[in-house]
Amino acid sequence: MNLLSVIVPCYNEEENVPLFYEEFIKNQSFFDGRGMEFEIIYVDDGSKDRTKEEIRKLHEQDGRVRMVSFSRNFGKEAGLLAGFEAAGGDYIVAMDVDLQDPPSLLPEMFSYIDEGYDSVATRRVTRKGEPPVRSFFARCFYKLMRRISRTEIVDGARDYRLMTRQVVDAILSMKEYNRFTKGIYGWVGFDTKWIEFENVERRKGETKWSFWKLLLYSLDGIMAFSTVPLSIAAFVGILFCVIAFAALIFIIIRTLIWGDPVGGWPSLVCIITLVAGVQLFCIGIIGQYLAKAYMEVKDRPAYIVKEEL
Repeated sequence: MNLLSVIVPCYNEEENVPLFYEEFIKNQSFFDGRGMEFEIIYVDDGSKDRTKEEIRKLHEQDGRVRMVSFSRNFGKEAGLLAGFEAAGGDYIVAMDVDLQDPPSLLPEMFSYIDEGYDSVATRRVTRKGEPPVRSFFARCFYKLMRRISRTEIVDGARDYRLMTRQVVDAILSMKEYNRFTKGIYGWVGFDTKWIEFENVERRKGETKWSFWKLLLYSLDGIMAFSTVPLSIAAFVGILFCVIAFAALIFIIIRTLIWGDPVGGWPSLVCIITLVAGVQLFCIGIIGQYLAKAYMEVKDRPAYIVKEEL
C-alpha cells in the first residue's frame, strides 16, 4: 500500500491545527479508492501558544497524526526540511496549516502524478485579500528572479506541492544551511505540472509574514540562486573608475585653459559622497554573500528537535 506524507509547518496556529485536519480528512474516500494510506506530520516551529497541545489531541484520536517539535523558532524553511526528513511516504506533499492550500486539489494533483509527472506544483493567479504593496513587490521579485537566475521560480508559486519520493530525495541531497525551497524545487528539476487556483484567505489567525520578513526572505532567495548582484557590484566599480578618469582629464584640461582649479568644490563634495555610498553598497553586497558562506562553513544544524510523536 502506498503512503502519502503530508508536511504541515506550524507556528502559533492552535486554531488552524484541528481545522486543517478536519478539512484534510474529507479526502478519506479518495485515498481509500486508491488503496493509499496517509500520515500528517505537523512540524511545530517553536510555537508559544497551544499548538503542540492541539496536535497531541489529534494524535490521541488518530495515530496517523505525527508531530516534530523544535526547541525554538527556526523558520518555515527549517520546518519544511524537518518534514521532508521525517516523511516516510512514497509521495510527499507540503501544505500550509492555514488552509490557503486547499486539500480539495489533491485528487487533481494525483491525476497528473498518474500521467507520469514527478511533481505537481500550485500557483495562485490572484492575490485577493493581500495588501497591494506586498502584491506589487512580490511580482517585482519574481520578475527579477526570472532575469537574474537560471532557476525557474514561477510567479505566485506556493510551497503546496505533491512530489514523488525521488524528488524529495533529491531535495534532501542539498545540504545547504541557507535554504530557499522555492528555488530548490526549480533547481532539482524533474517533470512538473503546474496547477492554478485563486487565492484563498486564511481560515483563522493572522499571517506571520510581515513585509520586512518577506523582503529579507526574498533577498535570501536572490543570493541563494544568483550571483548577478556580485557582477553588478563589479560593473559599477568599473563604471565609476571610467567616470573618475574622464573627470580627471576634464579638470586638467580646464585648469590649463581657464586656470580655475578651485571652483566647483560643492559638486566635488557631492560626487565624493555618491562614490563613497556606491562603494559601501557594493561592499554590502559582498558582505551578504560572505555572511552566507560563513554560516555554511559553521555547519550548524538547520533545526533542533525537542519532541517527536
